[in-house]
Amino acid sequence: MVDVGRIPALFAGLCDDAAVFPPGLAPLPAAVTAHDEHVSAWYAGLVGPLVVAATALGELAEVLGDREVPLPVAVTLPGGPAQLDGVLEAVAELPVKLDALEIAVPDGMGPDELLAALSGVTAPVFVEIPRDERRVPLLTALSGTGHRAKFRTGGVRADLYPDEAELAAAVRAAVEAGVPFKATAGLHHALRNTDPDTGFEQHGFLNLMLATDAVLTGGDAEAVLAERDGAVLAGRLRALGPERAAAVRAGFTSFGTCSITDPLTELAGLGLLEAPRGEA
Repeated sequence: MVDVGRIPALFAGLCDDAAVFPPGLAPLPAAVTAHDEHVSAWYAGLVGPLVVAATALGELAEVLGDREVPLPVAVTLPGGPAQLDGVLEAVAELPVKLDALEIAVPDGMGPDELLAALSGVTAPVFVEIPRDERRVPLLTALSGTGHRAKFRTGGVRADLYPDEAELAAAVRAAVEAGVPFKATAGLHHALRNTDPDTGFEQHGFLNLMLATDAVLTGGDAEAVLAERDGAVLAGRLRALGPERAAAVRAGFTSFGTCSITDPLTELAGLGLLEAPRGEA
């Protein structure tokens, strides 16, 4: 799997750059500068768009000025579809490439109302799936629409982290509905771990990747999400053939991370990729 000088296909575009969100909270000007450095580095193939909130688009206009090369961005809409018109108008005036819209589902909004609100949107959409009884109906409704799902896998409180059973069920529901998904929040490391500062049980992004494969192949997704042995997970990833690897990434498209270099370092530490000579 190691391919010197470039990112293996299994990890291509895996890390959406969420530097401005907690816990990183990078100032937007610094985040833009760092993102440009990331996409100019040898590991550029690992990096997805810069994720920004809808409310930050005014500041982004000031930061970008008359930039010539469009900045790839994903815009989060925590207020739901009501923010769509304003976001699309703002983005149209910016030197950016809109890679995705990440849209929350307001309390009380059902699948039919949501799909009606998204009917005129041409940009890729990730719908943030609530952790309630609407999960399966929403995923079922998204099936075949071209829209995707977004799952929260953590946050600033312990209760914001779904346990293995809940996350495995969410992945299973998305895969069965044929809806690709991304993950955000709480995936600070490659492997399942206990945060030493908070005591929170945190999912690993490689666990989530292999849980997707487990659902696709009839394995035990819950057990994979609980696995903490890096050698075990790395071995399973190396054993994926091209077809299974492609199927995994078709299902699990990316995850948001406030640090691009941390997952890069951890993947290298597990022997899953290697920097070219002279690079760190």
